[in-house]
Amino acid sequence: MIVLHAAFPIDPAQRDDALDLIEDLVEQSQAEEGMIDYRAAADVSDPNLIRFFEQYEDEAAFEAHSQTDHFQEFEDALPDLLAGEPEVRRFEVDSASEVDL
Repeated sequence: MIVLHAAFPIDPAQRDDALDLIEDLVEQSQAEEGMIDYRAAADVSDPNLIRFFEQYEDEAAFEAHSQTDHFQEFEDALPDLLAGEPEVRRFEVDSASEVDL
């Protein structure tokens, strides 16, 4: 499984446009083959920091996602939306399980 955690600092003046694009990106990405989970949320301490959590079945699903029209549209718009450098981390996971709290 491939897991990505990304944090995008969004220009406050572009926040509404960014959220519209992100809403579409999340909705379409969740329907992709090989997608386990795809979410975006505003950080509780900074509402202009949007965090993505992505889980893919394998490398092929990750690569396919990066070629979709909705991802390309978001990526093309990013330079005008950002207020700083994004941070993206990739994890290759052999197994995952729920934790009882």
